[in-house]
Amino acid sequence: MLKGNSLLCLLDFEKQDIERIMEVSFLMKNFVKTNSVPKSLDGKRVALIFEKPSTRTRVSMESAIYLLGGYPIVLNKSDIQLSRGEPVEDTARVLGRFVHGVGARVLSHESLIKLRDYSGLPVINLLSNLSHPLQALADFMTIKEKFGTYEKPIAFVGDGGDNVLVSLMAFVAKMGLELRVASPKELRPKPEIWKRIEEESENSGAVIEFYDDPYFAVRGSFVVYTDVWVSMGEENIANKKKELLKNYRVTTDLMRHASKDAIFMHCLPAMRGEEVDAEVIDGKQSAVWDEAENRLYTAMSVLSLII
Repeated sequence: MLKGNSLLCLLDFEKQDIERIMEVSFLMKNFVKTNSVPKSLDGKRVALIFEKPSTRTRVSMESAIYLLGGYPIVLNKSDIQLSRGEPVEDTARVLGRFVHGVGARVLSHESLIKLRDYSGLPVINLLSNLSHPLQALADFMTIKEKFGTYEKPIAFVGDGGDNVLVSLMAFVAKMGLELRVASPKELRPKPEIWKRIEEESENSGAVIEFYDDPYFAVRGSFVVYTDVWVSMGEENIANKKKELLKNYRVTTDLMRHASKDAIFMHCLPAMRGEEVDAEVIDGKQSAVWDEAENRLYTAMSVLSLII
């Protein structure tokens, strides 16, 4: 159904497409656990470009390709001619002659668009400055495993313009769910992406609300989510962001205001003592390790359906 498409942002997909990806993610988890993975990438080569460091994304993608019978070709930026100024368009044209698909973790979302347009291949966003769709898919897989449904109020505490949050909002907007965001007014989504999210929310009945006070946002929520305050490439504004976000830490006290059954989620890596207290991420309510594991199964799903 999705073969040949690219996954650059979840807003580009229809609700039924996302539901299909999630359905196959659960199937893939069962296949791995029963050692019965279908070799849907047999004979396929997939290039994985990394302009940024990676742990979960790299390990999950390489493992997923191997498990599906394919061959991953890892290309760190320092290893290829992009590091010497070769245009993305030229790299894309060459890859189009050698491989069957591309996954890319990039500094600029525009690079993903160029890779797609000039390679003629399906391209998967492994993280960009705009969004992180594979992370959101794993997040909602975890939520459904914990609660049996996606339809639980979620609270995000932190940077309101965060790329992970954009993908969470995209999933919520497409699926008609509820998300509450606690963030400073200075850190909100870019107008152009927020306009798209608003339009999708109106169509689906999704509710996405912003709060200045994190205690109001988490009240009654079943998921409390956060991300690092300073993303890769933002080191020059680190002090400013930390000052803006100092009252948006997920603490044990904040978690008490969520539902008694609430879980804590984080896309990792985490900075204990900044965006989250160690007692929370390492405590009984933390679902971050299940969340990290599920990155494998959503990667397998997307690779199978798209490449």
